[in-house]
Amino acid sequence: MQLDSSIAAIVTGGASGLGEATARHLAARGVRVGVLDLNAERGARVAAEIGGVFQPCDVTDDASVAAALAGARERHGVERILVNCAGIVAGRRTVSKDRATGAMQPHDLASFSRVISINLIGTFRMIAQSAAAMAALDPVTAQGERGVVVTTASVAAEDGQIGQAAYSASKGGVLAMTLPVARDLSGLGIRVVSILPGIFHTPMFDQITEEYRASLAQQVPFPQRLGDPAEYAALVETICRNEYLNGTGIRLDGAIRLAPK
Repeated sequence: MQLDSSIAAIVTGGASGLGEATARHLAARGVRVGVLDLNAERGARVAAEIGGVFQPCDVTDDASVAAALAGARERHGVERILVNCAGIVAGRRTVSKDRATGAMQPHDLASFSRVISINLIGTFRMIAQSAAAMAALDPVTAQGERGVVVTTASVAAEDGQIGQAAYSASKGGVLAMTLPVARDLSGLGIRVVSILPGIFHTPMFDQITEEYRASLAQQVPFPQRLGDPAEYAALVETICRNEYLNGTGIRLDGAIRLAPK
């Protein structure tokens, strides 16, 4: 798929981090970008700066997703590219000691369910609603391609660390559904590829010390640094342009393999 002003895209989590970098990258190539996020102030600012459109969106809610997509489509038409970057990180052991009583406590299911609901079910909700509209578009290539879906898993899908049961389960689910969803949508000319980012310098890393950031960077074999969100965005572009990339996950991690902790 060529990237130009004839193409519309939706980026969830587009107000910051990997999503913001992707929204800016696609817009710089002429793509009409819809920025979807819960952060209305920042999302509107990013959209204004790139000449896109912002729509508030809660990926855990069917009506919110439908309204966000409808708003973006009213301005740009139906998207041919969907990039799923909306997600949260949570850390808690399966069993942990209560500091006050010393008693062992199980992982609360409410927080576990919330991570699954946003990272995994929210991603699938976006794919299903977006693909239903993509399927009605005319093909843009000789092979009949109509659209591209990019999902964001994580190296934690394969190298889950201590305290990452919920997060790893959610990202493992994103990775595991890549092939079956790609097969489901193959007859419609819609490709599905998942990216597994390693340790990237996103806004949450601004809250930690430079010393700790340096220690994380030293864990990466090469290049020995945190990933730049622009590198994620560049891979999204490659996936969109390369019609033979489909039904797979791609690690983007500097060859890191996470230790238990």
